[in-house]
Parts: sequence; C-alpha cells; structure tokens
Amino acid sequence: MIAKRLFDVFASSLGLLLLVLVFIILAIAIKLDTSGPVFFRQERVGRFGKVFRIHKFRTMAVDSERKEVQITVRKDMRITRVGKILRRYKIDEFPQLIDVLLGSMSFVGPRPEVSRYVACYPEDVRRLVQTVRPGITDRASIEFKSESKIFSRDENPERAYIEDVLPIKLDYYMEYVRERSFLGDLKIIIQTLVTIVH
Repeated sequence: MIAKRLFDVFASSLGLLLLVLVFIILAIAIKLDTSGPVFFRQERVGRFGKVFRIHKFRTMAVDSERKEVQITVRKDMRITRVGKILRRYKIDEFPQLIDVLLGSMSFVGPRPEVSRYVACYPEDVRRLVQTVRPGITDRASIEFKSESKIFSRDENPERAYIEDVLPIKLDYYMEYVRERSFLGDLKIIIQTLVTIVH
C-alpha cells in the first residue's frame, strides 16, 4: 500500500521533528534517574521474518534487563522511577518513530515479537502475519493495554502469555492483515490515542 508507506514517512518525520525537545528532556531524565543508555534496543522479528532492532526509551535498570525475562508484570522491580511514567502513558514507544521512518515498522500493524515467541506461531499464521510491516499499535495493543496486570496474577507469566494471550493476539493480527485499509489504520490510531489519554 503506497498510501500507507507515504503516510508513515510523512507522519514519522513530522513526529520526530515536533518531539525533538521532548526527546531531549526525556533523555536527560532517564540519565539522571539511573546509569545506562537512553534507548533500549532489542531484536524483533519484522516483515518477511527479517530481524531488526527496535527503539524504545529505556524503562528498566540496565543490570536487571535479563535476557531470559521478557515478560513484564505489574510492579516489576526492574522498572525505574522514570520508567513507570513512560510506560504508564506509552511514552517509551515514541522512539519507534525512528523504526517507522527507516521502514522496519509502520504506525499500525501486528506488534513485532522477539524470536522466542514468533517460534510459537503456527506456520501458516506466521507466514500471513509477516507479509506486513509490524506496527507501533494495533487492536491487540488497545485490548491488552493493561497486559502487565494480567501477568501479575499468574505464577508463570510467560506461560500465561504463550497459552492465553498470544493466541488472541494472533487472531487480531490475522484479522488486520486480511481486512487492513488506510481508513482502518486511522481509526486504530485514534482509538490508541483515546486509550492512552484515559
């Protein structure tokens, strides 16, 4: 969809330009809060199975971002003071505008997962979902906006994610790929903004 990509390039460029001062302020806040890099970079699986490194503002202490722990629960002790605020209002996702501009992501699309969870996708689902660029937001992001609260009630958060949450997300992902449209994307963007405000 040419219109979708043109929108992504224009909107991400404009967003990055308008948010330059915000990025600088947040970078200073993150550095003052804890030592470590401003950005959190992690390998995710994108379109056609191509791996890329996603951009996020770092919300956890560096020494606690253990590779084997990839599910975040409510009141997670690894989250920094500034990180709690960034996560509450999804501000930590802002740097993904860089990924959208570079073409690794889109504003709307299935959320990019780490390889260990993509390996749980049924083969036919994986092929379909990976025909589009992953997005900053989608229906699953809206429906599971309080995902960490769900996991905090389970003794095994990763099991809960793989067995209970991921299948629902995959249904949403497939629905998006099959029915996607430019107007549909705009609707999801608006719903996301409303969800963040509330």
